[in-house]
Amino acid sequence: MKYSEISHFSHSQHKLKFEYSEVPFKCDGCKEVGIGSRYKCSMCDFDLHMHCALPSPSISHPFYTKCSFQFLSRPPGDKPRFCNACEKDVTGFVYHCNSCGYDLHPCCAKLPMVLDDGEVKLYLYRKVSSSCHKCGRKGRSWSYRSSCKKYNLHVACVKEMLVENWYELYFGRGNKMSGGRKLETRIPSLKNTLQTHHKSKSKGKVRKCCDMASLAVQFVISAVLGDPTTLIAGVIGSLMSRG
Repeated sequence: MKYSEISHFSHSQHKLKFEYSEVPFKCDGCKEVGIGSRYKCSMCDFDLHMHCALPSPSISHPFYTKCSFQFLSRPPGDKPRFCNACEKDVTGFVYHCNSCGYDLHPCCAKLPMVLDDGEVKLYLYRKVSSSCHKCGRKGRSWSYRSSCKKYNLHVACVKEMLVENWYELYFGRGNKMSGGRKLETRIPSLKNTLQTHHKSKSKGKVRKCCDMASLAVQFVISAVLGDPTTLIAGVIGSLMSRG
């Protein structure tokens, strides 16, 4: 459920208002980057993903049927922890299974099991046997794979692409929004990477295949950023084409 305005325990001094942004922002809850729908305090430049602003107290996940994940405002214990979906550090809000020790970023925990834009249908897998279009490796983190099994992309690789292109937004200091505006055209492109997988095909087939794969990438990126909608995927595609 979406509310136009909420109160949140992590920012009790002001209410947060729902807004939509085509500029990337850093979530002050999970400390990950987002785009699209968010809750924001304009006075304090405080932002939360939808999933961080309106978390469930506990969740289950089809990949971990024996686990019960509890929402925590900070990682448990004093040792570094990582997300079992994307392999990236957990430094803020997290879903944690006490019995198994698994951790999931809120946006990773809520990744859709199926992404479907009408042309490309992508399914989320815990592990796949085929190689990733980005890194060329098998296994590793959760992956999105197309129903035709031609396109496969690790969630971890998408995160790495975003960190590389938005390093300042992830780790920089100072005004978050100015960093976002400065870096907004630097959405990563997989064009050259994708073409290396199709050396034996004709140029026309390569172009069509890569166009379809790029469409798939747009939806995976939008899902990882917390807003897996057709509108945001279109924004991601527009920014990719500028880069």
